Amino acid sequence: MTEPDLSVIDQHPYRWGNPNPPPGLPEAIRAALGHLGVRPGARGPAVDLSTVQLPAAVLPEAARSALAAAVGAEHVSTAAEDRLAHTRGWSTPDLLRLRRGDVADAPDAVVFPGTHDEVVDVLAVCARHRVAVVPFSGGTSVVGGLTPARAGFSGVVALDVRRLCRLVALDEVSRTATLQAGLRGPVAERLLNERGFTLGHFPQSFQGASIGGFAAARSAGQASAGYGRFDEMVVGLELATPRGTLALGHAPKSAAGPDLRHLVLGSEGALGVITSVRVRVRPVPASRVYEGWRFPSFAAGTTALRALAQDGPLPTVLRLSDELETAVTLAGGPGGCLVVTGYEGGAAEVAARRAAASAVLAELGGTPLGPEPGEAWRSGRYQAPYLRDALLDAGALAETLETAAFWSELPALRAAVTDALTTALAEAGTPAVVLCHISHVYETGASLYFTVVCAQADDPLAQWAAAKQAATAAILRRGAAVTHHHGVGTDHRAAHAEQVGPLGTDLLRAVKRALDPAGVLNPGVLI
Repeated sequence: MTEPDLSVIDQHPYRWGNPNPPPGLPEAIRAALGHLGVRPGARGPAVDLSTVQLPAAVLPEAARSALAAAVGAEHVSTAAEDRLAHTRGWSTPDLLRLRRGDVADAPDAVVFPGTHDEVVDVLAVCARHRVAVVPFSGGTSVVGGLTPARAGFSGVVALDVRRLCRLVALDEVSRTATLQAGLRGPVAERLLNERGFTLGHFPQSFQGASIGGFAAARSAGQASAGYGRFDEMVVGLELATPRGTLALGHAPKSAAGPDLRHLVLGSEGALGVITSVRVRVRPVPASRVYEGWRFPSFAAGTTALRALAQDGPLPTVLRLSDELETAVTLAGGPGGCLVVTGYEGGAAEVAARRAAASAVLAELGGTPLGPEPGEAWRSGRYQAPYLRDALLDAGALAETLETAAFWSELPALRAAVTDALTTALAEAGTPAVVLCHISHVYETGASLYFTVVCAQADDPLAQWAAAKQAATAAILRRGAAVTHHHGVGTDHRAAHAEQVGPLGTDLLRAVKRALDPAGVLNPGVLI
């Protein structure tokens, strides 16, 4: 049984992980980029950010002194490297701006509280001095969730929760663990594994993201079919707000009014700072088996996934790549569409579930490909950010977007979004390749995840903005989710407001006023 990779990857300015040396692109991908009109070297190298002058910090001295009193002077930084490391997130537009030396969104200071009470104190100071606060943990937002509106505030600080990094408690009887928000995914998993348990939450951002970020963005891990989304794992949480503490989740379930946990989960730092969560955990699996299946078409593969999601048995991991993504994944392979299945748990239970699921897949037209495609996906599932760096270096534009819909709507939704992206980018003079996969399934529907690659235009930010706007309009017309797991941030804010309507938006604003009367928490994000 191959163990999961528990490496921690730090975010670096405009590169993922260790930037030296950057990985190269496979020759087949370089050749494909040429057909898309990508000219190597046409964009020039990224700016060396060590030579870029950051904007002068404008944090008032009274606010800086009060923050130092709250957390200790050594935990308030105005150093250029700290400010730069907390500038924006990890979307392609974020990276493109940094690559050209645009650091206008750098915070004026970075604050590192070490306890929940210190977080509450920091928020009170910022509310009193009209300082905007950007809650920050792994920094992996891909929807503009770390880019607050500065207008009307005396300064902006990033509130980094990395010092909140303990496994506070493990209840082996109830199978719950209390984890602080600053724990990075691999560290949390390692601490739990040492006690015989797993969280089972492995999103693509796993190596860089944190527990607090998982909760704040309603993260969905790649093993969601078996372990559930992160919001389904959370049974309790603690939220720091400028007005004090909100402690939620006193029992597994309750009929005492609306469940306020789900008001906080997905709030993206706009309502408060999640400092800890109590989550459901499970025993470390004794057996892990991953394998691949080939289906003749995306429609046939979708039918098979729906059958398993609705009638079982459900694998722990279940995903389907379309023809183009399969061709990239299985270069020189048998064609068609690749389904990856993964099974985790006790050895006997895994064997039985695998056999039953395999029977369903075979009956519905699947051809078994053995363990190699499944294991190759599992071992390489965190490498896409490195590939994006290399694509940007080569002069390509590479970005992703995702949505979700009911099973009956998926075919039309996939066609509409693909057409919107290809049309918008063709009109810009940059024909695109659009890949699609299903990676999260439910009884009633599934997610669609799109990857887009084309040549960079003269203004790649405007180029992608037009394509993303077209895709979002298609999603709204089909009545699908504006986002399945990336979150709202600033990128999806207008579309989210359109989808929930004026009354829904007013409701969120009312909640924000109750928890954050001064409006200092991540202004402009979500609401």
